Amino acid sequence: MTAETTTTRLTARGAVTRERIVAAAADLMYVRGVGQTTLDDVLEASGVSKSQLYRHFANKDEVVRAVIERMGQHVIQREQNNLGRVSTMAGLRRWRDVLVQNNALRHGAYGCALGSFASEVADHDDVAREMLSALFAEWRDLLEAAVRRLQENGSLRSDAPVDELAIGLLAALQGGYLLAQTARDVAPMATSIDMALTHIESYSPS
Repeated sequence: MTAETTTTRLTARGAVTRERIVAAAADLMYVRGVGQTTLDDVLEASGVSKSQLYRHFANKDEVVRAVIERMGQHVIQREQNNLGRVSTMAGLRRWRDVLVQNNALRHGAYGCALGSFASEVADHDDVAREMLSALFAEWRDLLEAAVRRLQENGSLRSDAPVDELAIGLLAALQGGYLLAQTARDVAPMATSIDMALTHIESYSPS
């Protein structure tokens, strides 16, 4: 066995271990919250040793950042899939329906992963805050692109403030997630998004 083969095998094994740690931490932090999840909890859930964990992460902050990266990739990929071809108000309403229906399966209990993390870590971890800010900007850009396609195909007037409408829609979505989480009911989330969509629709040509 060559040194190169050994190194490759160890690297692959390390990647599997790291993924196991991050996956376990993501599940725990999403349900319990960042503050209520300890590294000991992550160790128990992942089944790795303390030395293995510290081989990949120096502290809890680094674990949290890895979880944000993982969750962020999932959310942005989902939104790219759901928003990528939206070019009508009907398409935006179908996007809304998917989000509300998916959250209804959890009775609104856990809210938006990115929003929940932002409320917990933004004040004490600048690196995590900047990661989350970039992810929200990417999400806003996807919404803005969808709204702009409505404008380009004539569904919205040329004076529609596309960037502001996208920010408002994202804010309504995040606020809706929070209300649903506290009420354990998706109805406030549905209402919040519907209000934003109605505002967007008010820019339809007469």
